[in-house]
Amino acid sequence: MTENPNGPRRPSRALTRARSLPAWSLLAAGVLAGGLLGGTYGLVRTPTYTATSYVVAVPTERSDSATALGFAQAYGRVATQLAVLGDAQVWAGVPVKTLQSSVQTATSPDAPMVAITATSSRPDSAADMANAVSRALTRHAQDSRADTRVELRQFARATRPDAPSSASAAVTGLVGASAGGLLGGLVLLVRPRRAATGGPVRPPSVPSPAVAADVHGQP
Repeated sequence: MTENPNGPRRPSRALTRARSLPAWSLLAAGVLAGGLLGGTYGLVRTPTYTATSYVVAVPTERSDSATALGFAQAYGRVATQLAVLGDAQVWAGVPVKTLQSSVQTATSPDAPMVAITATSSRPDSAADMANAVSRALTRHAQDSRADTRVELRQFARATRPDAPSSASAAVTGLVGASAGGLLGGLVLLVRPRRAATGGPVRPPSVPSPAVAADVHGQP
């Protein structure tokens, strides 16, 4: 086994400095960097606004509340279909693809109500989309009222939101600081430890195999 003529390699200056840094500096650097990145992201990101309208299923004189509850669940699934969104785009003033990506519905197992929520970068557009889908869904339910014996009525119109629903720069900064502190802690765990004298811990040397002649020469 040949020996390395140059001897053991010395660690680079950057690695030596990283090992000599105190433990808290890595955590502080991670928290600071994560907070700055998170805060910057919150400032440059486009805010998102959310508006919600509600429609309620009402049974006719030849139906009951259980039937209305079942049709409310069905209308909640139909609200985002192309047949409804195709009519809603006229009142919303946006393409169908925008409605498909921006509108969501939710129903309750206890109440015959459908919540239609729209998100947009503009507060007035979010309210217009939610109200447009509610209007289109109510008309579709009115056309089939004779067969379903259930009608949809508007319970509450969507109003123009006053504040964005997306996280603020302060919140994203806190999230980034938490993530940066976590990464700093992980780096601290995997960083090589120093010896008690302050120098880096060197790996133990492995003895080279004995030469066959020396082995045979021993008594």
